[in-house]
Amino acid sequence: MALATRTDRRPSFARTVWDSTVGKKTVMAVSGLIMLLYLVVHMIGNLKIFFGAGDFNHYAHWLRTVGEPFMHYEWTLWLVRVVLVVAVVAHAVSAYQLSRRDIKARPTRYVHRKPRASYATRTMRWGGVILALFIVWHLLDLTTGTVHSGGFQEGRPYQNVVDTFSTWYGNVIYIVAMLAVGLHVRHGFWSAAQTLGAGSRTRDRALKATANVLALLLTAGFLAVPVGVMTGVVS
Repeated sequence: MALATRTDRRPSFARTVWDSTVGKKTVMAVSGLIMLLYLVVHMIGNLKIFFGAGDFNHYAHWLRTVGEPFMHYEWTLWLVRVVLVVAVVAHAVSAYQLSRRDIKARPTRYVHRKPRASYATRTMRWGGVILALFIVWHLLDLTTGTVHSGGFQEGRPYQNVVDTFSTWYGNVIYIVAMLAVGLHVRHGFWSAAQTLGAGSRTRDRALKATANVLALLLTAGFLAVPVGVMTGVVS
């Protein structure tokens, strides 16, 4: 009699971690912190627009030459883009799968709801959708120039930014998205800290205060650019 052979294999460690709720939350937390770091750097770079077209355009060119001559022209920039795309996809997929898992675990609605938790969850969900749509629009507007108004000028980001925020819809889209960023960061930073084990009774107040400050600074910093164009400070 021939012996039956087992064809099933034990899942890899990475697969086991990813399939677990804790693993997905960890991926979501780490990818979120990567994007948060990018947002801080991006906001600081955006504020250079207040120093004039020369400085801002020079900064945009510098981003494409970072690491030269070791790194070829735009290689560092593309490396950052790849990391960001991976972080965004990992964040979105883990958030979606956690949401579906939560729905399956609770097939019937609770009789007594928790308004604060429900509000935070809804804010993160619709905020994530708004930001995903904004990223697509933002790239088509100021990177490829596909939906840009006033004639996209390659290599002249200062002029392109002024053109975008010289339209009412450009301002509305950007302002709504940045408000969503603030709310997302406010809840997401504290949630990520809890997931990664940084939270505790003694540190929770400091972590929440940090989340609030980060959200406020990022929102104000990003909104300063369209406000600057609308008020004529940047022209």
